[in-house]
Amino acid sequence: MNLQSDITTLKGVGEKSAALFRKLHIETLKDLLFYFPRDYETFEEPVYISDAHAGNVCAVRGLVIGTPLVKQVRSLKILTVTVRDATGTMQLTFFNMPFLKNTLKSGQMYLFRGMVQEKYHRSQNAEGEKPAIGTPALVMEQPKIYKEEEYKSLMSFIQPRYSLTKGITNQAVAKAVKQVLSLCPMPKELLPETLLKEEELMGYAEALCAIHFPESREQLIAARKRLVFNEFFFFILMLRDSKAAAEQEKNHASMIETAETGRFLEALPYRLTKAQTKVIEEITADMTGEYVMSRLVQGDVGSGKTIVAIFALLLCVSNGYQGAMMAPTEVLARQHYESIRELTEKYHLPFKPVLLTGSQTAAAKKEAYAALADGSANLVLGTHAVIQEKVVFQKLALVITDEQHRFGVRQRENLKDKGNHPHVLVMSATPIPRTLAIILYGDLHISIIDELPSGRMPIKNCVVGPNWRPKAYDFIAKEVHAGRQVYCICPMVEEGETDGLENVIDYTEKLKAALPASVQTAYLHGKMRPADKNRIMETFAAGQIDVLVSTTVIEVGINVPNATVMLVENAERFGLAQLHQLRGRVGRGSHQSYCIFVSTNDSKETKERLEILNRSNDGFYIAGEDLRLRGPGDLFGIRQSGEMQFKLGDIYQDAAVLKQAADCVEAGAASFQESGLIQRYLEQVKEGTLNCIDFTTI
Repeated sequence: MNLQSDITTLKGVGEKSAALFRKLHIETLKDLLFYFPRDYETFEEPVYISDAHAGNVCAVRGLVIGTPLVKQVRSLKILTVTVRDATGTMQLTFFNMPFLKNTLKSGQMYLFRGMVQEKYHRSQNAEGEKPAIGTPALVMEQPKIYKEEEYKSLMSFIQPRYSLTKGITNQAVAKAVKQVLSLCPMPKELLPETLLKEEELMGYAEALCAIHFPESREQLIAARKRLVFNEFFFFILMLRDSKAAAEQEKNHASMIETAETGRFLEALPYRLTKAQTKVIEEITADMTGEYVMSRLVQGDVGSGKTIVAIFALLLCVSNGYQGAMMAPTEVLARQHYESIRELTEKYHLPFKPVLLTGSQTAAAKKEAYAALADGSANLVLGTHAVIQEKVVFQKLALVITDEQHRFGVRQRENLKDKGNHPHVLVMSATPIPRTLAIILYGDLHISIIDELPSGRMPIKNCVVGPNWRPKAYDFIAKEVHAGRQVYCICPMVEEGETDGLENVIDYTEKLKAALPASVQTAYLHGKMRPADKNRIMETFAAGQIDVLVSTTVIEVGINVPNATVMLVENAERFGLAQLHQLRGRVGRGSHQSYCIFVSTNDSKETKERLEILNRSNDGFYIAGEDLRLRGPGDLFGIRQSGEMQFKLGDIYQDAAVLKQAADCVEAGAASFQESGLIQRYLEQVKEGTLNCIDFTTI
């Protein structure tokens, strides 16, 4: 048995279980080994109810008082029961678990564990009067019920928590991982022993074991650091190698400034910002210069990157060449296509665009292929479909990737290879501090658009506790009634992934129960089929869905100017930069927009972090503060959006490790090259024994 073996070679994993594992993209033992926990749990001693604080996950022993009550709210069955101990009472709420009415017996003691919340209940007033807000009460929603012996055994370990799908348990994944660790030979160490000692890094095989089943928090931190270092180190080493090869690439598509570009900028109904003008000058100098352009344009949401990209494309086509712009989703690609067509008609621009996406009919694709090949189309807007083998250009000279969730290095190279050393422009809405951007985008020159166009209406922000939800729902209903649309973000897809956090599927049902029946509510998450995701996003963009409940998948590729409210649940579990990216989905139209961050943790540190979002809409300031506040020991929150497609590494949380890896590469680059380290790395990637970015496929 080795890491390439099928998942069914494990004891207890038959075809039925294997089908569930495949839903998690686990087909081989290697996939399972590198299916790292998304979170960890420590089971502390149960506490008295009076010592249970809002925002914390804890266990309490409680005596059931009276009979559990079940009420039906549309399709949702809500069971409530009160428990008490010597110090106080707590209400427990269970959703779609009516069978517990017969399980939880009055007068019996049980052990419950879950997220503690503080909610205000309305007291009954005289007839005809509006109910008054009463005193706060402690509530646990959807707690787990444990037997004493079971809970005691869990207290001895740090428990890994994996992302799950319906039908598979956390215990099943952990049990399978243990088999892999005990039966399969672990990958060989690639890094020199001297480097491991100098940088105080754990061995690779030891880190792979400890990341799944750490014996202590210290061991977990050391294991994660080693695996993150691996990702950063080899990424930077490969990037350095790639940059050296392309450093002085001659410009085979030299251009001149044209009348069309000047007329276009003059005709715009608004003045460009100084930052936009500066970036346009840099792009012009690149494309008319001696060497091929390789440039990153970094700009906050709403800073006007798209018009800069359109200028570059216009300079390209007005010089007789073809351009290509690749977007991360079909919805965004289609929006770019429609926008270009409108501008072409309005300003009489020389664009002849075609759209190319995966969901198009074979006939539509064939027509686009032919137009690009014979030159009758001088611009293509599309998704990954643009880099398919069948796509051939007559005269490709400019490649733009609009990557709020960055495309892989190899994907960009594949698009470049379709032309004769074309210019490359990369657009990013992720406001990364410059010190990190220089490392991460080492193969690109960096331009920054660091100011917003004048007249843009700032988003109004507020950070609130869970007891504010009823007001938030009333506000959402009011905005929908006024014709606006709303996003609600949850950190989890479905129940059971991590206790105490809101999940998309159940939250959608809660919202349907809380909002008027006329409000159209739907959900969206990354586990859905691509066709279903596109259908939901397009329906929302068309205004046929009022409230969209989603995971962070919506931070990429959807532009709905009519959306004015963003509500983020469990906001304390996200990084500040990611919350800012999410917030960027609203505030795109002419109406006032709002962002509501709901935090279930009232600690001083959490309040300090979220207050930064409350007082600022400046992405670069927020990114800098995120870098300052997040530390290497912050392992129990949800990671950022996965910039650069790292499996574990987070550029904010692991900024120190990123710099450490960059320094190591810089210090020993020549010796690493001579020792064949890159070649050995690629061999391990090919064999499937390395947890790093696969440069051969992304």
